[in-house]
Amino acid sequence: MKAAVWHGAKDIRVEDVDLKPTKDNEVVVKVAWTGICGSDLHEYQEGPIFIPVGHKDKLTGGEAPVTLGHEFCGVIEKVGKDVTKFKVGDHVSVNPTVTHGKVPDNVDVYDGYSFIGLACDGGLAPLVNIPEENLYLLPKDFPLRIAATIEPTAVAVQAIKEGGLKFGENVAIFGAGPIGVLVAAAAKAAGASKIIVSDLSEVRLKKALEMGATDVIKSDQEDAVKKIKELVPGGVDVSFEVAGVKPTFDQAIEATKARGTMVIVAIYGHPIEFNPMQLTNTGVKITSTIAYSRETFQQTVDLVTKGSLVVEPVITKEITIDQVVSDGFEALTNDKAQAKILINVDGEDD
Repeated sequence: MKAAVWHGAKDIRVEDVDLKPTKDNEVVVKVAWTGICGSDLHEYQEGPIFIPVGHKDKLTGGEAPVTLGHEFCGVIEKVGKDVTKFKVGDHVSVNPTVTHGKVPDNVDVYDGYSFIGLACDGGLAPLVNIPEENLYLLPKDFPLRIAATIEPTAVAVQAIKEGGLKFGENVAIFGAGPIGVLVAAAAKAAGASKIIVSDLSEVRLKKALEMGATDVIKSDQEDAVKKIKELVPGGVDVSFEVAGVKPTFDQAIEATKARGTMVIVAIYGHPIEFNPMQLTNTGVKITSTIAYSRETFQQTVDLVTKGSLVVEPVITKEITIDQVVSDGFEALTNDKAQAKILINVDGEDD
């Protein structure tokens, strides 16, 4: 079968691979749609980062070269003999996190995690083996194309929960990439009053408005903190840092009201420095989030499939697996108009 396989930085090959033997606790998922994540893009541009090279991953047993893809959904084609909760024909979303599972769900991912699609073969192939515990049932009438956005949306939902956002409160989001605009959508679903998004890109800010932002700031033309405090005197209740650079880290703290909360959502490629007095003088609390709990993933499935959280506008392009490098990874590298690019893996219009 044809798969997109990571061999190294700038070396993703569409090539024929065999499906590995299915374990008793696994199902075979016929993949419908798979999204390209920012993590995938980092692996393409400068990896390995999360991909195990020269050794087997401790949680998955996987090792490069690996088939990419951790934002995906599909239809169960085969079930292992120990699988009890799913059957052939079920439509499923895949939670790609693999954890030790030895501590409570709300801290489990912080006890160590790996990702299907990075630490072992993932969803950029027609068929993939997935453990039963990583599957979430979808309504059969819900479009699988939209279901492919559930995984990154779960990141945004977890960020909103981490910030303790309350109905009617105001938020600022620094960074209008795919996760940033999904945080805007999640904040809208959670009942935020003002949702202010700051970014350098005009195109991305337009997408943020489409996804739920009430106000946008082009940060190379306006002082973002000053503008936010004009819109919300005293500062926002919760800010989200989704850009992963020092200037927005500082701005997110400064834009937050006294005793408010700043949530770090971004993955930082390099260490940064900051002055702790920014916190001491204001009482702003900093917290952070990575991935999501199993509870949050199920909540996201429910929110998206019931239409309570509208995510379809994040999709900006649909391609085939043969186009995954030229029209996928290269497009995301060079075209800031792109948010979520989906690969139609099975070639069906569902």
